Amino acid sequence: MFAHFILPHRAYFSVKSEFWGKNLDFRNRNDSFSDNSRKSHVYFQPIRAGVKWRKELPFDNVIQRDKKLKLVTRIRKILVQHHDNVMSLRGLGKFRRDLGVQEKTRLIELLKMFPAVFEIVEEEAFSLKFKLTEEAERLYFEELKIRNEMEGLLVTKLRKLLMMSADKRILLEKIAHLRTDFGLPSEFRDTICHRYPQYFRVVATESGPALELTHWDPELAVSAAELAEEENRARELEEKNLIIDRPLKFNRVKLPKGLKLSKNEMRKMNEFRDIPYISPYSDFSGIKAGTPQKEKHACGVVHEILSLTLEKRTLVDHFTHFREEFRFSQQLRGMLIRHPNMFYVSLKGDKNSVFLREAYRDSQLIDKDRLLIIKEKFRGLVAVPQFKGRGAPESDTDWRETNHGDDMRGEEWSDVDDDDDEFDNDGEDDWIDEQINNLEMADQRLLSPPALPDGRPQERW
Repeated sequence: MFAHFILPHRAYFSVKSEFWGKNLDFRNRNDSFSDNSRKSHVYFQPIRAGVKWRKELPFDNVIQRDKKLKLVTRIRKILVQHHDNVMSLRGLGKFRRDLGVQEKTRLIELLKMFPAVFEIVEEEAFSLKFKLTEEAERLYFEELKIRNEMEGLLVTKLRKLLMMSADKRILLEKIAHLRTDFGLPSEFRDTICHRYPQYFRVVATESGPALELTHWDPELAVSAAELAEEENRARELEEKNLIIDRPLKFNRVKLPKGLKLSKNEMRKMNEFRDIPYISPYSDFSGIKAGTPQKEKHACGVVHEILSLTLEKRTLVDHFTHFREEFRFSQQLRGMLIRHPNMFYVSLKGDKNSVFLREAYRDSQLIDKDRLLIIKEKFRGLVAVPQFKGRGAPESDTDWRETNHGDDMRGEEWSDVDDDDDEFDNDGEDDWIDEQINNLEMADQRLLSPPALPDGRPQERW
């Protein structure tokens, strides 16, 4: 049914594809589905980083602004598993550890912090329950509808991921690390993986069940970078009205505005640019580990996987799980930092994240998936404050401007090695504790629960 389901090509990839350098042409490439890939253990030689890491606030703010959203989404996931999407606060207390909420935190005050998402109801005497607001529930069902309609796209993503791997086979537990980033349903192992035997199948291995490719499709073996280069070539010919189809010349690597590199760093990046492009779908078993050619191939794989994600970003740790499948270097994080023209590694949060730079303008995605549009609408509900006072944000856009206004524009780029940021544990627990402490100090009357008819104090939720 989805034999010719091709991933939609996004226009932003054609803007800065010159990072890849010369020989980026897939029209005469002859890829095949073969089993002659290297299966023995490979020794990965460390490659030293040659480019200094620079902090960029626009990308870091993407990580920062999702903290509240992640917490609320976890609560919603627990809530919708109950009948009629209604749950008691006592029942929610059993999930404190999963939510990262400490015992001293009052759940009723936590839910009241998001009045546009959760509604507190009292169905029985002294029994408090909560549910989604009408708008939050509408967005949830709209999200479910979109997810059901995009199964063909998800199948294509899995096929392309398998086609890039060395043995055309990946453990299901490893694919699960990319589940959220790809938009896969939580039960994908029992549903999608078994519905399309014409494309892949689940096989048993010594390490556990794995998804194995059963059909190689040359139409899918084209990377986003190659498609972008074809668009660049066509645009160049059209603008210059050329008759002869000749390869483009890339004079220099274009860098994002504000990112200044030393002459030595620029020299290394230009040398890397001049290495012939290696498709992530080509047979890489003959490429020696630790060579510039292997790094060129690894960058192509990372670029392609990021292009398959919903938000064009993921955790660096997720890539480390695929070292065996894609023969990644042990110094993967250093490799990503070494190519700031393609990737940005954010040190915000508990774990490092990597962004596909060309997919973003400042902190906003240039092209957004339908699921992301729903996510932004939901983030807008999360940003609605509990008490609307003067200057309170009315929407998510206002919230971002309030928190990251003009005062940060001069600090978007930093050439300073911020070692403290690298080890900064900026987790959700700290944020929750801070917000709850502020609430308790601001409104002490909420800390005195009403008494029951017999005089006993009502239990705090």
